Order: sequence, then structure tokens, then C-alpha cells
Amino acid sequence: MRGRSDSQQQLFFSINVESRIRQDHPLRTIKKRVDRILQGMNDSFARAYQKIGRPSVPPERLLKALMLMALYSLRSERQLTERIDTDLLFRWFLDMSPEEDNFDHSAISKNRPRFEEHGFIGQFFDAVLREAMDEDLTSDDHFSIDGTMIESMASMKSFRPIDESDDDQQDANPFQSRNPDVDFHGKKRSNKTHRSRTDPEARLFRKGQGKPAELCHMGHVLSENRNGLIVEATVTEANGKAESDATVELVDRYIGKHGKIPKTVGADKGYDEGPLLREMEDRGIEPHFAMRNQQPADPEKARADRKANIEARLRMQSRQETAEYSVSQKFRKKVEECFGWMKTIGGLGRSRWPNRWKLAQQFTLSAAAYNIVRLNKLKPI
Repeated sequence: MRGRSDSQQQLFFSINVESRIRQDHPLRTIKKRVDRILQGMNDSFARAYQKIGRPSVPPERLLKALMLMALYSLRSERQLTERIDTDLLFRWFLDMSPEEDNFDHSAISKNRPRFEEHGFIGQFFDAVLREAMDEDLTSDDHFSIDGTMIESMASMKSFRPIDESDDDQQDANPFQSRNPDVDFHGKKRSNKTHRSRTDPEARLFRKGQGKPAELCHMGHVLSENRNGLIVEATVTEANGKAESDATVELVDRYIGKHGKIPKTVGADKGYDEGPLLREMEDRGIEPHFAMRNQQPADPEKARADRKANIEARLRMQSRQETAEYSVSQKFRKKVEECFGWMKTIGGLGRSRWPNRWKLAQQFTLSAAAYNIVRLNKLKPI
């Protein structure tokens, strides 16, 4: 017999959201782990909020919502809140009942400065990594580092001369298009003379020869070599020294937090610089960096200020003959898996924020989400 839909709405009904989520859903184990970590951050949340006044959206809920944003490739806070409105799975993950009113998307934007001031995202990332360390899923000795370009949310048309005023861009024609054609042919543009009006912190940069220059930022990741888990992450200005400076920053940050000095750090040819090699050696770390030029210059014929850097590259050349270097370069490729997940799933192929600190927040949270996904595969709860 043909079934027919009943158009009469029910006045009262009951629903068990828990029964609607299948028992083997991957979010179940993720929720257990995330809830446990957030429970440990309760004192930090209490210090960040006043004890009197209008109740806020729980910070745990906002952090978990940002986790969903990374896990489900949601492009904006507005799309996130729309999904929470209609998706029982999202409401279950955020501990919201079906009839509970949803928070506005602006609640996330308004709380980002508070999260930055009190370091909630960094604390959450460190707590996830601590769980991996406690379960003996990370290496204490061997690491890899790499950087990637994150395209800015700004258009190339916004890259205008620094000394250009807003009046210079206006035209007497009131019907001028909001997105006019712009011809840059024959005009020289550089970071010294131009700046993006939409994203002033973005820089024109290209990763290598023959590749196009783009307005972008740079994301950096330090990962351990056992399971490819991310141990440190940051976002910097895109320039020729960003990778070297970020390497020193991330390594020092890891040593300061955990009191452990890595034995080796692997990297690609972009890190082949004498000063950076010396920085690693001064910290008791053996650098395993690929080299652009396999034959360094003769230190006896070089200037005095270059001699130490050339000698560091000669030591790096001798390390390339060892089995340890080959193994380090083989496992170094695991760091590319981090960037692949963060860009395709985590939504960081292109920035969606005009401020670098907001991009850094989501970059760190996406790194934490990647680690949680890996933890659930390596050692499910």
C-alpha cells in the first residue's frame, strides 16, 4: 500500500539525540577526547570571565564549534552556525538540546580576541599533544620542519601603492563598477612600494623559481617523525627569511615547553643556510637538511665572515652520506601530510580573515584537530 506523508504537525514529541548518532561514528571518540581536554582547562576559562553579569556562550562550546569548522571544512562562522541550527549531530557534539536556541555567528568573532589574550587555542593544542606524549605516540629525538604558503583572502587588485590615497581611486563616474578591470602590465609592484588595502599584513611572495607571486602568509609546522604528529605550529609574514626564523622559534618553543632537545631535525632545500645550520648545532641538534648546491665553497678562499657558514655546510655535506640522514629525509615527507590535511580538510588553502593573528588561531586549531584525528586512529578511546 502506498504510504502518505502526514501534514499535521505534532504539538508535543520527544527525541533522544544520543540514539540518533550511530555508535561507530568517529565524532564519538573525538568528543570524549575533546571534552576531557576542555575539562582540564576549566580553571583557565574561569579566570577569563567575570563572575557576575550576563552569561556568555560557554567558551568550551565555542572551541568545539571551531573544531567542527576544521573537521567539516566549513568556510565561515556563518555557515557553521547554520549547520548547528539544522544538524542534530552538531548539536549533540556541542551538548545542545534540539530546542535550545543557537548562538549568533558574531559570538565567535567577538570572542576571538579573548581567546587570543588568554591563549585558549594554544593551551588546547598543547593539551592534545600532551595526551599523545602520555600515550607514547611521539618521538622525543627525531623531528621534521616545513613551511607552506597560505593564500591571502585579499585580491591582487587590492595591492595598491602605499602612498596612494582613497581619493586617487575614486572616479567622477558614479556608475563605476565595484570590481573594475585593472591592467598591471608594465607596472612594477613590490612589497616596499605597495600594500594590500584588504589585508595589509599579506605580502607578495613566491615559493620558487617559475612560480607565480601571490599575496599570502606562511604557515610553519614542526612534526615528530614517529607518527607525523604536529608538535608546534605558527603563522608568519611571507618573506625569504620566514622559514629560517620560524625554525629557530618553533624549536626553541618546543624545548622550552617540554625540556627535551631534539637529536635531529630534517628539512628540505629551502632551509639550506649556513647561519641556520649553526643555530641548530649550537643547540646540540643535528640538522638533516637537503642542500641546494652539493659542493659548498672553499672556506680558505672565502671572506672571514662567511667562513663559519661554509664550514657548517661542509659538515652538512658529510652527514648526507650517513644512514641517519637517509632515514630522516624519508620520514620528513610525513610533514607534507599535515599540510595536505590542513589545506583540504581544515580549510586553510586560503585565509578567510584579514588579520594574521586570526589566521594563526585557526591554523593552530586545525593542527590540533589533525592531531586528534591521528590519535583516534593510532589509539582509539
